[in-house]
Amino acid sequence: MSNITTEVRGALGVVTLDRPEALNALTHAMVMEMADALRAFAADDAVERVLITGAGERALCAGGDVVSLHADVQSTRGQGAARFWRDEYTLNAQIARFPKPVVALQHGIVLGGGVGVSGHASHRVVTDSTRIGFPEVTIGFVPDVGATWLLTRRRGELGTRAALTGDHFGAADAIALGLADSYVPADRLAELVSLLETTHPDAAIEQLAAPAPAGSLVAARPMIDQAFAGDDPRAILERLRAAGKEGAAIAETIERRSPFAVAVTLAALRRARGLRSLEEALVQEYRVSRHTALAADFSEGVRAQLIDKDRSPKWTPSSLAGVTPAMVEACFAPVPGGDLELPQPGRPAAAHRVQPQPDQI
Repeated sequence: MSNITTEVRGALGVVTLDRPEALNALTHAMVMEMADALRAFAADDAVERVLITGAGERALCAGGDVVSLHADVQSTRGQGAARFWRDEYTLNAQIARFPKPVVALQHGIVLGGGVGVSGHASHRVVTDSTRIGFPEVTIGFVPDVGATWLLTRRRGELGTRAALTGDHFGAADAIALGLADSYVPADRLAELVSLLETTHPDAAIEQLAAPAPAGSLVAARPMIDQAFAGDDPRAILERLRAAGKEGAAIAETIERRSPFAVAVTLAALRRARGLRSLEEALVQEYRVSRHTALAADFSEGVRAQLIDKDRSPKWTPSSLAGVTPAMVEACFAPVPGGDLELPQPGRPAAAHRVQPQPDQI
């Protein structure tokens, strides 16, 4: 049974992730089917624009099927997981370079791989129910699917704060993070989809968009930018503890995450700032994903959060003080089977996207 459905409505090609009982979490088969659907829409002259959405009210997509990836790591040392990531990251780049406008409805839960199939679209729409983020550090893993690219395209450290805490965010904060572009109230979403059948996304979204209800990140940005600067996660924690009640609460959150994953994530973000394209970031993330999936914390994190659900992981090392530079550096080394190979970009990623105003950058 397919968990991806497609239809053409007027000039709109619709791709729906259809696994609502699992919050539309991505399987390998879904990744491949979605890639095929997008290729078909790209070749169909009757399709002028594409919509990506999720079945049900609860989620666009809660991410990859992590339990299956964990099982593969246990049984094959991650050979199946490597194939999944190769195809998933290729899909992320395919969406970014799609030759027609792509609208992603980021409704409900949009985590990890859910951002991968929506955050690289040319038009990214959040709504009242949106809860978006990269929770990977909570399971001893690292933000991937182009996260290190998306979270480092704007000045300041909001992206670093999102990645190191694994927190979830609403509509306004998703826009501030650079993971979304526009807010459309939930009661206007059906109208938006109908309008897209005949109308370019720029005009359709402009007609129905509204200011998003206030979030929390922009007001806290001076503290966040100061505290999350630099390359040393332990120094970040020290500055957060000295930044008052809000900073101390953020520090406590980070201290509950995998120290190893936090250190590797920070290093990956800093390296991504110097990369030239989404594709380069995905190549780097492929290496990091392969290495961190084999580390003790990934298996332990998935066990604690998703299998036994005792929410009491025993991290190795148990604190950032035990994470050495050599341990972090090893995660960026070449992997067996070679690097991820992606087509060279023929045009800027998400070329149709409305550019942010200067005060948003």
